[in-house]
Amino acid sequence: MKLTIYNGSPRGKNSNTKILLDKFIRGYYSQEKYDINEFYLAARSQRIAGAKAFRESEVILLAFPLYTDSMPGIVKEFIELLGEYTAQAENPKMAFLVQSGFPEPAHSRYIERYLARLCERMHAEYLGTVVKGGVEGIKIMPPWMTRKLYRRFYKLGRHFAIHNELDDRIIRKLAPHEHLTPFRLFIFKLMQRSRMANFYWNNQLKENGVYEQRFDRPYAQSR
Repeated sequence: MKLTIYNGSPRGKNSNTKILLDKFIRGYYSQEKYDINEFYLAARSQRIAGAKAFRESEVILLAFPLYTDSMPGIVKEFIELLGEYTAQAENPKMAFLVQSGFPEPAHSRYIERYLARLCERMHAEYLGTVVKGGVEGIKIMPPWMTRKLYRRFYKLGRHFAIHNELDDRIIRKLAPHEHLTPFRLFIFKLMQRSRMANFYWNNQLKENGVYEQRFDRPYAQSR
């Protein structure tokens, strides 16, 4: 099976999307399935090359982070590049991975429906969408917090290599609750009171040199 993987994260090789895909690919490789093409859509040259490789593939996996209940602009541009193939009678089978920082999978259900509809327009068999929330911050999590997550993506890749399909049981385990449970909501409120909820995001702001501007209101100030 000729599998083509598209990483649609603007962070490219430094993305959380890549971390999850690496586990998936390792599981896929465990079955000695080595025919994989991988493209990073953050680079325009990769978007163009990836679009050309689309028609030559048997199966594709398009993975990206959720952006405002939709997708990054680079992913939208890539999909538009595939428009020339909509007239084809049959296109590669398509599977998707949507990850987000939101812990609730409910945020990703709108884009999930769009992706299913996209396959109809592309005359491509829809293999399903893996939805995984709570991914932002996995880089700084200790191994005991990510072990189960990484193991599931490894198994997902292995199952995909053997059966040419996504494992619905694993997909359900990756998104067990559509919304925050009362217990998790209670814990989150406690974190807000202790200011722990903003610890990670404040560090991100400091790393990017914009911590002092975190309360700016540019649109209000421009009036």
